[in-house]
Amino acid sequence: MTVSGLGSSLAYQLSRAERSVNRGLAAALAGEDLTVEQWRIMRALADGRGESMGELAEAVLMPHPTLTKAVDRLIDRALVYRGPAKGDRRRVAVFVSERGAELLARVDGAVAEQQAVIAGVLGRERTAQLMRDLESLVRALDETDLKV
Repeated sequence: MTVSGLGSSLAYQLSRAERSVNRGLAAALAGEDLTVEQWRIMRALADGRGESMGELAEAVLMPHPTLTKAVDRLIDRALVYRGPAKGDRRRVAVFVSERGAELLARVDGAVAEQQAVIAGVLGRERTAQLMRDLESLVRALDETDLKV
C-alpha cells in the first residue's frame, strides 16, 4: 500500500503516534488530576537531585513560559517546590516534594499499564526496538543540527 499526502510525511506520522500515546497516558493520569506535561515534569524530578528551570525545560521538551506556569500549578498543589540547588546554593532548582513522590508512586502503575497496552499491540521486542530507533533518530538529528 502506497501512502500519499500527509500520511507520507514522517513528521506527520510521528505526531499522530505521539498524540495517540499521549491520549492514553492522559486517560491513565486523569484519576489523579495530573496532565501529561505535569507528569513529565515530576518524573524528570523524581531522582531528587533537583533541576534548574533551564535544565527542566530541556528535559521535558517545554518552552520556558509554559514550564513556569506548569511548575507554578504543581507548587500550588504542593507536588514540587523551588529551593537552593544542591552544590550551588546561589542557584534555584525545582524538586519533587514528598507529596509529589507519593503521587508519582500512585500513578506509576497506570503509566506502566498504558505502556503495556502498547507492548501488547506491537509486541515487546518491536516496542523495545521502536524505543531504540526513536532514540537513535533523535541522536542523529541532534548531531546533524550541530554540524549545520
